[in-house]
Amino acid sequence: MQNTPHYEDQYLSLMRRIWEDGTVQRDRTGVGTKALFGATMRFSLADDAIPLLTTKRVYWKTAAREMLWFLTGNTNIRPLLEQKVRIWTDWPLDRYRRETGTIISQEDFEQRIVDDADFAEQWGDLGPVYGAQWVNWPRYEATENGLYRRAEKGIDQVSMLVESLKNNPGSRRHIIEGWNVAELDQMALPPCHKTYQFNVVDNVLSCILFQRSCDLGLGFAFNAFSAALLTRMLAAVCGYKAGELIWQGGDVHLYLNHASLVEEQLSRAPLGNPKLKLLRTPNSIFDFTIEDFEVPNYQPQSHISAPVAV
Repeated sequence: MQNTPHYEDQYLSLMRRIWEDGTVQRDRTGVGTKALFGATMRFSLADDAIPLLTTKRVYWKTAAREMLWFLTGNTNIRPLLEQKVRIWTDWPLDRYRRETGTIISQEDFEQRIVDDADFAEQWGDLGPVYGAQWVNWPRYEATENGLYRRAEKGIDQVSMLVESLKNNPGSRRHIIEGWNVAELDQMALPPCHKTYQFNVVDNVLSCILFQRSCDLGLGFAFNAFSAALLTRMLAAVCGYKAGELIWQGGDVHLYLNHASLVEEQLSRAPLGNPKLKLLRTPNSIFDFTIEDFEVPNYQPQSHISAPVAV
């Protein structure tokens, strides 16, 4: 009798394909990658299933805290660092070192961000990244002299999405978009997971996430979990069941300096089927807290570290 494929098998298969047959490319970071263009994976979210990798430990609470931070619209790393979430430090730290010529450790930089609000305001902001576009996409209004100025309150795509999911479930416009062309040059990093589209059929909510760029070795684990978490949160507040996460990648790559990560992970076999439990459903998508999430039955293999390419 043939065993049922594990949901993680498709991830490992894609990793192996890229590592063995991917095209070597020069990239923005100067590190170099092996890559392919265009990939799709599908993950069931039914019965609390969650696409959490088991062949290495994924710190899912870090990913959940990042998603909650996106939903606040905040673009400063200070609230993340106050929760010991360090995944966005590299970019402002690199800018601080380049622009000031100061030699400072990551730990000391992060502590200054936490301790000094003025320093955090000057050096901790990432520009109008994800959350800013999701809940405060800029809009402009006419002035009396016929010119235009930026409105104090922008477009809240997330609230609009919730309303459309509730009141017009058959729409083909259930989208959150992060790729604001006018503001890309102001962002520490243009959005990688740029477009989320949702679909409701028979009271079941599914999501397609399109990533223009995917670091399959490091970033994907967070991206897939976060998209699945957002889908579950939306399903809960809108009164739907969760169906499926369809993940699509444009430039899908592995960094050349991640050989040890790739080879170690490909030597492992996936085990177990973790679940994502929502312990509470608040009235608003914006009112979830980290205490509302639980992931039982998650027994991953050991963490595999690798450097982030900035």
